[in-house]
Amino acid sequence: MDGEIGNEEMRELLDADDARIIDIRSPAAFRRGHIPGSENVPLDSLVDSVEQFDDTERVVTVCPKGKSSVQAARLIASYEGFTGRVESFEPGLSGWEGSFDDGDSGAGADTTPGDEGPDAPF
Repeated sequence: MDGEIGNEEMRELLDADDARIIDIRSPAAFRRGHIPGSENVPLDSLVDSVEQFDDTERVVTVCPKGKSSVQAARLIASYEGFTGRVESFEPGLSGWEGSFDDGDSGAGADTTPGDEGPDAPF
């Protein structure tokens, strides 16, 4: 893992379309609201799908509080086929200072403070 990023760097990455933003929450939580342009790869399926990042230059993992995303970033970084840069979004979705996409209208998502995200697989 190459570290953690904050809101300013996340906004820059989104504006430049310069990284794959991976939201590791459940599909239902992702549908309720996510950072625009992010992809949903639930933590419990990440081990089985980590090879999809083989040719990716930069990945940023996202979770509700910025804790589980560190573990997801470490998992991706430890995969022998991955040679890019991987970081965690430190403030988590609860600290995101940008807009949310709810998958339907594109705005006004509920990040549900009670949604703590996935348990760590290790």
